[in-house]
Amino acid sequence: MNKIEQELRKKSPVQIKNKKASFDYSFVDTYTAGIVLTGTEIKSIRLGKASLVDTFCYINNGEIWVKGMNINPYFYGSYNNHEAKRDRKLLLNKREIRRLQEDTKAVGFTIVPTLVFIDDKGRAKVDIALCRGKKEFDKRQTIKEKQDKREMDRAMKNF
Repeated sequence: MNKIEQELRKKSPVQIKNKKASFDYSFVDTYTAGIVLTGTEIKSIRLGKASLVDTFCYINNGEIWVKGMNINPYFYGSYNNHEAKRDRKLLLNKREIRRLQEDTKAVGFTIVPTLVFIDDKGRAKVDIALCRGKKEFDKRQTIKEKQDKREMDRAMKNF
């Protein structure tokens, strides 16, 4: 991911993050994928009414799917509304899907969505990461690093 893409993500009006993913997993590789949405789902995402809690990705028949992603029904959707927790297809190249499929065959690796955002053309995108699960001591180390960083920031502000 280059610097321009990072700036576009920061400018995105919608950024739905999976905060628990960085705590539970260490990221090995990241990809940006499009997401296939139906009807009123894009309107709900633009309002920020989505959640990535307890989501994961799986590969089925050469396609990658996200499971457990919650997109709340659109308030003004009436009978056209969508199902909140359905499996949604992600759009990646065959080469990327094949690489992810090979990597997830190893023990301890999984694919987790980390961020949903709207790109500069108004399309919903998902950042997914190939992850390795952290052990308990790794999680404690992460907490300690965050606390140390906070203390250093406080010390710099007071200085």
